[in-house]
Amino acid sequence: MKKIMFNDKFGLTKAVLEGRKTMTRRIVPDGTPLGNWEETVKKSRYKVGDVVAVAQSLRDMGYDPSKKDWGRGIIWSLDHTPQWINKMFVSASECIHHIRITNVRMERLQDISKEDCLREGIYNWKDAPDCPPGHKNSKIELFAHDGCWDGFQTPRDAFSALIDKVSGKGTWESDPFVFVYEFELVKED
Repeated sequence: MKKIMFNDKFGLTKAVLEGRKTMTRRIVPDGTPLGNWEETVKKSRYKVGDVVAVAQSLRDMGYDPSKKDWGRGIIWSLDHTPQWINKMFVSASECIHHIRITNVRMERLQDISKEDCLREGIYNWKDAPDCPPGHKNSKIELFAHDGCWDGFQTPRDAFSALIDKVSGKGTWESDPFVFVYEFELVKED
């Protein structure tokens, strides 16, 4: 099984687990053949139908470092291991949350629609639980993403700021080709 990482600094893992984020864009690797979808999709990391582990640190998944979980084949005795605080070191088999890829397509980054911005985790500021009381009843619509309360006038403005923070300054302006992965959270049994 593969795993996928979402940026925690801007609350993207949390947004996935809460069902607010159901889409992600990943820059198409250099050398990917364009114009023939059958060849292009071979460079896509994820395919329709793939079940992918959502990367989290062991601490964030709520594991108890003093217990041994023999059923999952995981043994932990110390909370000082790299996996305890860094999800990069956690294997996909240790992850407890999963998504299923429901659609894959390719487009330019700036071709994102308002609806897709909202599926990327952007939200109307009024919908935020910690929205200032004075703004709740305002006629002005402002959009934000976790980790930023600048109050953008459009979902695209909020998404362009987010993508530059997550993927590096200038990413939005460079308008690269991206794989667009739509997904659903797999319900735990």
